[in-house]
Amino acid sequence: MASSPPKDPLPDWPHGNCEFLSTQWSMVIRAAQTLSDEQSMRAMSGLCEACWYPLYAFARRQGLDAEQARDATQGFFASILEKHGLRGADPAKGRFRSFLLGAMKHYLINERRAATTQKRGGGALHISIDDAAAEGRYRLEQADFLTPELTYEKRWAEDLLERVLTRLREECDADGRAGRFAVLEVYLVDSKGAVPYAEAAAQLGISENATKSAVFRMRERYRAIFRDEILRTVTDESEVDDEIRHLLEVLAA
Repeated sequence: MASSPPKDPLPDWPHGNCEFLSTQWSMVIRAAQTLSDEQSMRAMSGLCEACWYPLYAFARRQGLDAEQARDATQGFFASILEKHGLRGADPAKGRFRSFLLGAMKHYLINERRAATTQKRGGGALHISIDDAAAEGRYRLEQADFLTPELTYEKRWAEDLLERVLTRLREECDADGRAGRFAVLEVYLVDSKGAVPYAEAAAQLGISENATKSAVFRMRERYRAIFRDEILRTVTDESEVDDEIRHLLEVLAA
C-alpha cells in the first residue's frame, strides 16, 4: 500500500501581537517631552542606531569624507536631543523619513556656518558607528549619478526591507525552525521560479504542496511586517499605501 504523503510540520505563521506598537513618530515626540526619562532616551538611542546609515550616506554624497560624515551623523543625533530640536517635530507636517532628512540638512548648514567641529555626547546620546563597516558599505554604492537626497531615500528603503527580513527570520528562529527560513527566504528575494518548489520540499522533508503553503504563509507574514515597519514612520495607517508606493519607486530608480 502506498505510503501517505508527509504531513505538513509547518504551522501557520504567527500573526504577531495585536497590542498597539508605538510609532517612531510618537517615540520622537515622547523623547522630546521627557528628555530626563531614561526609558525614552534608550528608545530614542535605539531608533537612532537604526537610522544612521541613510544619513551617513547622504553626508558622504554631500562631499564630506568618511571621518567628517561619521562625525556629522553622530553630532546630528546628539544635537537634536541636546538642543531640544525634537520639540518642534510635528508628525502632521510630514513623515518621519522626511523629518530626519530635513533636520540633517539644517544641521549641516549650521555646522558649515560655524566652521568648527564640536565634540558632543555628555552621556545624553552616543551613536556607535563602525568606521570600517560604514565606509565599506558606502564604497559598494553604485550609480554615482544619484543625488544626495535619492541616495538617502534608497538607503532608507533598503534598511527598512532588511529590518523586515530580520524580524521574519527572528520569528522563524523563535518558532524552533531556524533552518526553515534559510530554505524559504529565496521565495522572497529571488525572481519567481528561480528555485523549484520540489527542491525546497526535499530540503525540508515535506511535500511540495506543503512547501507551497508554507511559502504562501511566509509571504503573507512578510507583507504584514512590511506594513508594520512603514506604519511606524507615518502619521496614520491611511498613509501606508502611499509610502509603500514611494519606497518601491525609489528602489526601482
